[in-house]
Amino acid sequence: MLFRDNITKKNLLKYYIKYETNLKYREGVEELKSRGYIIKAIVCDGRRGLIQSFTNVPVQMCQFHQAAIVRRYITKNPRMSASIELKQIVEQMKQTDRESFEGALNEWGQKWKSFLNERSVNEKTGKTFYTHKRLRSAHRSLKTNLKWLFTWYDHMELNIPNTTNAIDGHFADLKTKLRNHNGLSIERKKKFIDEFLKV
Repeated sequence: MLFRDNITKKNLLKYYIKYETNLKYREGVEELKSRGYIIKAIVCDGRRGLIQSFTNVPVQMCQFHQAAIVRRYITKNPRMSASIELKQIVEQMKQTDRESFEGALNEWGQKWKSFLNERSVNEKTGKTFYTHKRLRSAHRSLKTNLKWLFTWYDHMELNIPNTTNAIDGHFADLKTKLRNHNGLSIERKKKFIDEFLKV
């Protein structure tokens, strides 16, 4: 788990962990504060409950991760018109402002409201279920996370990035280098990572 400063591009803190937890993220933020760092904003992925963990600082949810969540629900190449239109709206997210995105999403929701509410019947049980459950989930995810998708826009003076791409790219580079040394023991790998991350 890595904490990185967007302004200096320096890695500030890392943990070797077995499982990612929101508690560990909160511990990391508190650790940085105890070292004298001033946290002006936080950019993180959409891990359940993580964004709500930070209440006294602006939090930006990574737009790339939000797009990936939607893509998992409606696939990379959706066929239904409603899904194709939602995909187009999501593709505009990284180059538009809050009002435009929210307006487009609300228009889409109104246009496809009855479609989203269509129900089918399970022939065995007789119970009904939403016909387009995955599309509903994609829409609900956007509506739920909307509050945090444009924090960068609401606080332009802080120059907050709208994605975690800088840190993700850093990890991709590390993974490539580790693959080239895949025979290393755990301890040697940690030493290699320590040297690479310089934390």
